[in-house]
Amino acid sequence: MNIIVAGNGKVGSTLTRQLSAEGYDLTLIDSNPKILESTVELCDVMVYEGNAASMSVLRHAGIKEADLLIAAAGADEVNLLCCATAHRMNPNLHTIARIRNPEYAEQIYSMREIFALSMIVNPERQAAAEIARLLQFPGFLKRDSFAKGRIEIVELKIEPNSKLCDVALSDLGNIIKCSVLVCMVARGSVAFVPDGQFILRANDRIFVTAPTNNLALLLKNIGIITKRSDSVMIVGGGGISYYLAQQLEKTGIYVKIIEKDYERCRHLATLLPNIEIVHGDASHKATLESERIDKFDSLVTATGMDEMNMMISLYGHTLGVPQIITKISHVYSDEIIHNLPVGSVVCPTTLCTNSIVRYVRAMRNQTGAALSVHTIADGHAEATEFSVDANTLHCGEPLKTLKTKKNVLIVSITRAGRTEIPNGNSSFHRGDIVVIVSTGDTLIYQLNDIFDD
Repeated sequence: MNIIVAGNGKVGSTLTRQLSAEGYDLTLIDSNPKILESTVELCDVMVYEGNAASMSVLRHAGIKEADLLIAAAGADEVNLLCCATAHRMNPNLHTIARIRNPEYAEQIYSMREIFALSMIVNPERQAAAEIARLLQFPGFLKRDSFAKGRIEIVELKIEPNSKLCDVALSDLGNIIKCSVLVCMVARGSVAFVPDGQFILRANDRIFVTAPTNNLALLLKNIGIITKRSDSVMIVGGGGISYYLAQQLEKTGIYVKIIEKDYERCRHLATLLPNIEIVHGDASHKATLESERIDKFDSLVTATGMDEMNMMISLYGHTLGVPQIITKISHVYSDEIIHNLPVGSVVCPTTLCTNSIVRYVRAMRNQTGAALSVHTIADGHAEATEFSVDANTLHCGEPLKTLKTKKNVLIVSITRAGRTEIPNGNSSFHRGDIVVIVSTGDTLIYQLNDIFDD
């Protein structure tokens, strides 16, 4: 499959690395020659310097032979023009555009045929939705949803005083007292699929598969707070904060946004008339104290600077804010981020990339393609959702009789709205939704790829 990526910013570069590693033929367009040079040194891709919205640039980059265009330039207008122009040159082309401006949201969806858009991604809106989900259940560092919200893989950190510390997985049921499966454990910089004899240790991060209706019970039984946030302080007034405040307002949560740019505050006050907007610099301790940061249930740091977000989150932790969520834009060393008490970490780039990768894999496999793809354990593993169809092998056979590839685990089966954490006697049938977890070096494009027959 031939793919053209227009724009080599955070989303474009992340996609280039991942799709190149998966063996796709990539051409990267960017107007910055230094960025292109550095990419060629790291990835096996073709590059072309120029304006991706230009017909001549697209022609020389091979748009007529391409199967997919991913427009991820810095300006929404460039991405729209790029997709419309490319589709005019190649009517069979699939196009994905990153559109970030909230003011365009309504018209883009109603005019997607005019702009020839196969898919639209908005990293800020996706990040806001993820943060809102985390605010529902304080205690989880991350939540990934499958089977139309019926099953989730949640991330938890084992604190030194946790009930789960020094417990073997075979004894976990005596503590949790509900149906769950620990499908992955991250210890330091290593992630692996554990067996029943594995003993959990302090600072381990565990990835637990559980029916959504068991999440509150899971938290309660291991002694983690389950009270939903009633008040949220958001630091930074960008797109994520706008989308998040919109969502939280609908649920009756009190929201305060602190933003240092006065004109942005005025604009937010117009867009969000029922939300308290404070003009102030949250990097100053006096500002946070005067706005009573210590009285809020949750703190969300979402400025445009990762270092600032982490610093304010650390300060919130010292004040005992019950739940902290930190937005980061760049990929840092796992050992740095997860050894800092910055709460849940949300990366818009990763969320956006996952959506696009799912679309690319669906194009590659027209039948049996993944319904959703989520990276877990800092990219060491993937959780992938499939629908069992007429082409799926081994339907009706007990899982204990199946020979699957190494480091692949079937973690849930959903049938007729009922979700099961499977055991050896379980089986899947046509129409079921199956979620599997695989390590990063085992790529699963369709459900039959898990079998080692």
